[in-house]
Amino acid sequence: MSNILLRHAALAALALPLSISASISAASAHCFVGARFLPATLNVDDPCVADELSLPTVSRFRNGDDPSARQTHIFSEVSKPITETVGVSVGTTWTHLRPPGGPSVAGFQNIETSFKWQGLTVPDHEFVMSVALNIEWGGTGAQSVGADPFNTYTPTLYFGKGFGDLPQDAGWLRAFAVTGQVGYAIPGRRSTINGIDVDPDTGAVTVDAEYHPQVLQWGGSLQYSMPYLKSNIVDLGLPDFFNRLMPLVEVALQTPVANTLTSGTVTTGTINPGVVWTGNYFQVAAEAIIPINRASGTGIGGMMQLHFYLDDIFPQSIGRPIFASASMPGSAGR
Repeated sequence: MSNILLRHAALAALALPLSISASISAASAHCFVGARFLPATLNVDDPCVADELSLPTVSRFRNGDDPSARQTHIFSEVSKPITETVGVSVGTTWTHLRPPGGPSVAGFQNIETSFKWQGLTVPDHEFVMSVALNIEWGGTGAQSVGADPFNTYTPTLYFGKGFGDLPQDAGWLRAFAVTGQVGYAIPGRRSTINGIDVDPDTGAVTVDAEYHPQVLQWGGSLQYSMPYLKSNIVDLGLPDFFNRLMPLVEVALQTPVANTLTSGTVTTGTINPGVVWTGNYFQVAAEAIIPINRASGTGIGGMMQLHFYLDDIFPQSIGRPIFASASMPGSAGR
């Protein structure tokens, strides 16, 4: 456990220089695409390079074990632009498992990093697309809470699209937006040998092996922007609190597609209805966790997140990309 704590202390040391690096000019690192602001969502990553901090994201639910265990996650992540279109993020999760009738276990999951390139932005059509390589670093977490001892590499495509370019007579529909992601998780190890048995009479050898599948990770969000409705469609005269809300529904799914001898090919995942409140310097989000089948869990759980906009909080210091052009677009109002 001491080695794991040292690794996570190293994570904090890595995040510090990412946060304090200077640059030429301040940047708006939120996900603005034309007049559209796409908030950070809890299950599907937004498609933009961001200068942000999620601290914490807390979730609690009953997992897909038989019988189901009560599972709690506390997640934190810092994201830092290297340039206006290239960024890196580092995250870690503390997990507590409470199986029925058994002892509880707790520990850190593996450290995760993401290297993202925002390759296409079309402001007039409120469209953005990016690609990323996400890496889970094996051996940096506790195997007692399910952390793998090997790396997993997940190339991922992200996109976001606002409907503000619909005809004017589409009215309130123009405040809708969608985001999505498609990733392919590739374990660094094909299988793990858990044991070998030899029959003393026949000499037959039985190998107890666990095969680590390659997994399609896919999902998206449908969101409705009250800030967009007020500023671009119609001002209903609502209190400011309601004008900062973004109701949304996320879907996050995983499907094993290769090397599935021991895992099977059943798709698992959750549907997550919720809402995001966006302030000038931070946002608060809450969602329900609804499993799509028994293998995904039982009952309804919940999750909440506090998310900070570092470029707005520290516009002259840690809220800047490491390398920025002399002229950068300003931040639009949320």
